[in-house]
This record gives sequence, structure tokens and C-alpha cells, in this order.
Amino acid sequence: MIKKSLLPLALGGFGIGMTEFVIMGILPDVAAGLGITIPQAGHLITAYALGVVIGAPTLVSLLAHRPPRSVLMWFMALFTLFNAMSAFAPNYEVMLLSRFMAGLPHGAFFGVGAVVARQLADEGKVAAALATMFTGLTLANVFGVPAGTWLGHNLSWRAVFLVVAAIGLFTVFALRRLVPPIAANARTSLRQDLRIFRNRALWLALAITSIGTGGFFAFFSYIAPLLTEVTRLQPARLPMVMTVVGVGMTVGVLLGGRLADRVPPLQAILLLLAGMSTLLLCNGLFAASQPAMLLLAFATGANALALGPPIQMLLIEHSRDAEMLGSSLGQSGFNIGNALGAFLGGIPLSLGYSSAAPQWVAAGLALAGVILAATMLAQGRVQARAAV
Repeated sequence: MIKKSLLPLALGGFGIGMTEFVIMGILPDVAAGLGITIPQAGHLITAYALGVVIGAPTLVSLLAHRPPRSVLMWFMALFTLFNAMSAFAPNYEVMLLSRFMAGLPHGAFFGVGAVVARQLADEGKVAAALATMFTGLTLANVFGVPAGTWLGHNLSWRAVFLVVAAIGLFTVFALRRLVPPIAANARTSLRQDLRIFRNRALWLALAITSIGTGGFFAFFSYIAPLLTEVTRLQPARLPMVMTVVGVGMTVGVLLGGRLADRVPPLQAILLLLAGMSTLLLCNGLFAASQPAMLLLAFATGANALALGPPIQMLLIEHSRDAEMLGSSLGQSGFNIGNALGAFLGGIPLSLGYSSAAPQWVAAGLALAGVILAATMLAQGRVQARAAV
């Protein structure tokens, strides 16, 4: 049974997941509404991701001395404000800025939330507690993203961001009511926190996260044009496919939590990235088949979100002296992958290649993640033998 105190973390994850992923389903609507091209609209995805990358370590470092519950409430208040700004953006430039600003509290919320979930977790259920928080993000892809995609197609893409802002505001009140007060972590200085970056293993873990998950985002950022132009799916059926992806994500994050409680995190990551490489290759090979793409949409979503819990555990493992900062880096890594995937996946489209072309970029990024994970695993084994 899910602990009541973890529910606000899941609700915040729902709002964050919706605003991060719904734009991929309404990308053509946003492009048309702002009078820009699809690759330009893809830059809105990159801007949000860069906001996460910058905001996660910066905001966590600045506010690490504050009680975690109040910090989470502050993050969601900022999230609410900037999503409302996106809803009323009059042009591309303001929309680009608002998406960047909306991304700032995203990773910071998950970073602090992961530490809070860890403290609230029952004995031996840390990964399961982390999975509960990430379940909110995945449920956003089951319900929020398909509903937002439908709303964007049939009413207005601006209304989607107003809904997200309302979810953020409700999360602020839920955090106040359901999460117990937690004392701030004792710390000496920001300089001491930053010492975790001397750990080469932490940098390698970040590289695995950023490059490996970039494969998924190169696929997901351009899923709408892929399905409508190559798979020949009717635009009205896009919400259904987004639901399939979301169900896969929900299943994946729960399985990833169980896997990470039983298998060393790095081994789980290596296995999952190998699976992702294979799935992304299949997305390119079978893009013209509607039945195949429905099956692959589920499997790709499940595989991608299963990576969440083991990656969080790996990063915390290599940042013991500043766990909150280390935990926030997981979202920075994911969103470097988001920005990298959206940017690199858009290049073949800008050069005039078909909407299936980003899938080959996606598979290459995931394969690079496999190589990095295998390298880190080999280095760890060498060091373990040397220590004997």
C-alpha cells in the first residue's frame, strides 16, 4: 500500500511529466499557433530540458539548508507560475523563455523529492519509494499527456499549460498537508557539497544517463510526425498512442524499482540500455507498420522509465557527502539527454530526411550509453580486484 506522505511527490511528478511530455504530442499545434516550423518547435523541448539541467544542481545547492518540505513547495510554486506564463506566451521568443524557466524547478523537485522519499521509505523499500514518486510522472503519460494532446488538437494548446499550472498549485497544498516536516540536512558549505564532482565515477554515471537516455528522447521528441507521416496514423489517434507509451512507462518504472532492489544499479542500467538500443532500431525498421509501432510504443516507454530508479540509486551511491545534490543530478542527466535527443534528432529532419530518420540517431545514442555503462562496470571490477 502506498504511503499517504508519498502521494504529493507523485502528484508533483504527474504535473512535471505532463508539461515535459505533452508538448511532444502537440508539437504541430504549437508550431502552427506560433507560426514556426516543427524543428523550431523542437527547440522548445530543448529549452525546457536545459532549464532542468541548470536548475537542478543550482536550486538544490542554494536551498539545501532549508527544510525539504518548504523547498518542494517553493519549487512547485515556481513551476505553476512559469507554466501559466507558457499558456499566455504571445510569440515564439516568450514561449522559449517560459519553457526554459518552467524547467528550472523540475529536476530540483525530483532531487529533493528523492531524498524525502528515501527518508519516508520503509526498511528495504527505498527503490520502491522512489518508484512511487516516478509513478506520478508515468501516470501523466497514461492520462495527462493523452488528455492534453486531445485538448491541444481540439481546443487550444494554451489550455494544456493552464491545466498543468492548476496541477502545480494543487501540489503545493498537498505537500503542506500530507508531507511531515523534515529537518534540513546538516551541511558545512556549498564548497563541501561541490566536492562530489571530484568523483570520476559520478561523471561517468552522468554521461551514461545523459547520452543513453538521449536515445529515448530522440525517438519521443518526434513521435508525432513519425506516426502521422511514416506510420500513416490519423492525427486523431495520437492520444491513443501516447496512452500506450504512458502505460508502458508506468509498468516500466515499477519493474525498474523492483529490479534496482534486487540487482546492482549499474548492471540493471547496462541491461536496460541494451534493450533500449534494440527497441529503437526496431522503431526505425518497422516504422511503416501500425501494429508494430503500437507494440514498440509500449515496450520503448517501459524500457526508458525502468531506468529511473537504478539511475537515481547509482547517483546517490556516488555522492554520499551531498545526497540531495547528487540525487538532483539524475534529472539533469535525463534532461541533457532530452535536449541532446531533441537537437540531434531534429538535424536529419532539417536536412530533408524522412520522419523516420531520428530513430537511427536514437539507436546510436542508446548504444553509446551501453558502451559507457560496460566501461564503468569493467573499471569497477578492476578496482575491486586491486583492492583485494
